[in-house]
Amino acid sequence: MTIVFRGRRFVVTWAFNAAALWVAAALLHGVYVTGDNAWLTYVLAGFVFSLVNMVVKPIVAILAIPLIILTLGIAYFLVNVLMIFLTSWIVGSFHVDGFWSGVGAAVIVWLVNVLLDAVERRVVED
Repeated sequence: MTIVFRGRRFVVTWAFNAAALWVAAALLHGVYVTGDNAWLTYVLAGFVFSLVNMVVKPIVAILAIPLIILTLGIAYFLVNVLMIFLTSWIVGSFHVDGFWSGVGAAVIVWLVNVLLDAVERRVVED
Protein backbone atom coordinates (compact mmCIF):
# COMPACT_ATOMS: atom_id res chain seq x y z
CA MET A 1 0.00 0.00 0.00
CA THR A 2 2.82 2.41 0.83
CA ILE A 3 4.56 1.69 -2.48
CA VAL A 4 1.34 2.37 -4.40
CA PHE A 5 0.80 5.61 -2.50
CA ARG A 6 4.38 6.78 -3.15
CA GLY A 7 4.08 5.82 -6.80
CA ARG A 8 0.84 7.76 -7.09
CA ARG A 9 2.42 10.72 -5.30
CA PHE A 10 5.37 10.65 -7.72
CA VAL A 11 3.04 10.65 -10.73
CA VAL A 12 1.09 13.58 -9.27
CA THR A 13 4.34 15.44 -8.56
CA TRP A 14 5.54 14.69 -12.08
CA ALA A 15 2.32 16.08 -13.59
CA PHE A 16 2.43 19.17 -11.36
CA ASN A 17 6.07 19.83 -12.27
CA ALA A 18 5.37 19.43 -15.99
CA ALA A 19 2.51 21.93 -15.69
CA ALA A 20 4.65 24.29 -13.59
CA LEU A 21 7.50 24.22 -16.12
CA TRP A 22 4.99 24.92 -18.89
CA VAL A 23 3.67 27.95 -16.98
CA ALA A 24 7.23 29.17 -16.36
CA ALA A 25 8.00 28.88 -20.08
CA ALA A 26 4.77 30.68 -20.96
CA LEU A 27 5.51 33.59 -18.61
CA LEU A 28 9.28 34.01 -18.97
CA HIS A 29 11.22 34.83 -22.13
CA GLY A 30 14.35 33.09 -20.83
CA VAL A 31 12.63 29.72 -20.32
CA TYR A 32 11.63 27.90 -23.49
CA VAL A 33 11.42 24.61 -25.32
CA THR A 34 12.88 23.80 -28.72
CA GLY A 35 11.93 21.01 -31.06
CA ASP A 36 8.75 19.64 -32.59
CA ASN A 37 7.08 17.95 -29.61
CA ALA A 38 6.89 20.68 -26.98
CA TRP A 39 4.38 18.79 -24.84
CA LEU A 40 6.66 15.75 -24.78
CA THR A 41 9.55 17.96 -23.69
CA TYR A 42 7.46 19.36 -20.81
CA VAL A 43 6.50 15.83 -19.74
CA LEU A 44 10.14 14.72 -19.89
CA ALA A 45 11.37 17.87 -18.12
CA GLY A 46 8.72 17.39 -15.43
CA PHE A 47 9.90 13.80 -14.95
CA VAL A 48 13.57 14.79 -14.76
CA PHE A 49 12.81 17.72 -12.45
CA SER A 50 10.84 15.40 -10.15
CA LEU A 51 13.71 12.88 -10.06
CA VAL A 52 16.32 15.59 -9.52
CA ASN A 53 14.29 17.00 -6.63
CA MET A 54 13.90 13.53 -5.14
CA VAL A 55 17.51 12.33 -5.52
CA VAL A 56 19.95 15.21 -6.02
CA LYS A 57 18.31 18.04 -4.07
CA PRO A 58 18.55 16.37 -0.64
CA ILE A 59 22.26 15.70 -1.16
CA VAL A 60 22.96 19.27 -2.28
CA ALA A 61 20.87 20.65 0.57
CA ILE A 62 22.82 18.64 3.14
CA LEU A 63 26.11 19.81 1.68
CA ALA A 64 24.83 23.41 1.68
CA ILE A 65 23.63 23.42 5.31
CA PRO A 66 26.39 25.80 6.51
CA LEU A 67 25.60 28.22 3.69
CA ILE A 68 21.87 27.87 4.27
CA ILE A 69 22.34 28.74 7.95
CA LEU A 70 24.71 31.60 7.15
CA THR A 71 22.25 33.14 4.65
CA LEU A 72 19.19 32.47 6.83
CA GLY A 73 17.68 30.13 4.25
CA ILE A 74 18.25 32.11 1.06
CA ALA A 75 20.81 29.55 -0.12
CA TYR A 76 18.09 26.87 0.02
CA PHE A 77 16.17 28.83 -2.60
CA LEU A 78 19.34 28.85 -4.71
CA VAL A 79 19.40 25.05 -4.42
CA ASN A 80 15.96 25.11 -6.09
CA VAL A 81 17.33 27.33 -8.85
CA LEU A 82 20.21 24.89 -9.30
CA MET A 83 17.69 22.03 -9.74
CA ILE A 84 16.02 24.03 -12.53
CA PHE A 85 19.38 24.48 -14.27
CA LEU A 86 20.26 20.81 -13.79
CA THR A 87 16.97 19.85 -15.42
CA SER A 88 17.74 22.20 -18.31
CA TRP A 89 21.16 20.62 -18.68
CA ILE A 90 19.79 17.06 -18.68
CA VAL A 91 16.82 17.73 -20.99
CA GLY A 92 18.47 19.19 -24.08
CA SER A 93 15.33 20.76 -25.57
CA PHE A 94 14.33 22.53 -22.34
CA HIS A 95 16.30 25.76 -21.93
CA VAL A 96 16.81 28.30 -19.16
CA ASP A 97 18.83 31.32 -20.26
CA GLY A 98 20.53 33.16 -17.45
CA PHE A 99 20.44 33.35 -13.68
CA TRP A 100 17.39 35.58 -13.38
CA SER A 101 15.37 33.37 -15.70
CA GLY A 102 16.27 30.48 -13.41
CA VAL A 103 15.22 32.48 -10.36
CA GLY A 104 11.93 33.41 -12.02
CA ALA A 105 11.34 29.82 -13.08
CA ALA A 106 11.99 28.57 -9.53
CA VAL A 107 9.49 31.07 -8.11
CA ILE A 108 6.86 30.18 -10.71
CA VAL A 109 7.37 26.43 -10.29
CA TRP A 110 7.04 26.81 -6.53
CA LEU A 111 3.88 28.93 -6.83
CA VAL A 112 2.20 26.63 -9.36
CA ASN A 113 3.04 23.59 -7.23
CA VAL A 114 1.60 25.26 -4.12
CA LEU A 115 -1.63 26.09 -5.96
CA LEU A 116 -2.00 22.66 -7.56
CA ASP A 117 -1.22 20.92 -4.27
CA ALA A 118 -3.93 22.98 -2.52
CA VAL A 119 -6.44 22.02 -5.21
CA GLU A 120 -5.45 18.35 -4.96
CA ARG A 121 -5.84 18.34 -1.18
CA ARG A 122 -9.26 19.91 -1.47
CA VAL A 123 -10.35 17.32 -4.04
CA VAL A 124 -9.02 14.45 -1.91
CA GLU A 125 -10.85 15.79 1.18
CA ASP A 126 -14.20 15.88 -0.65
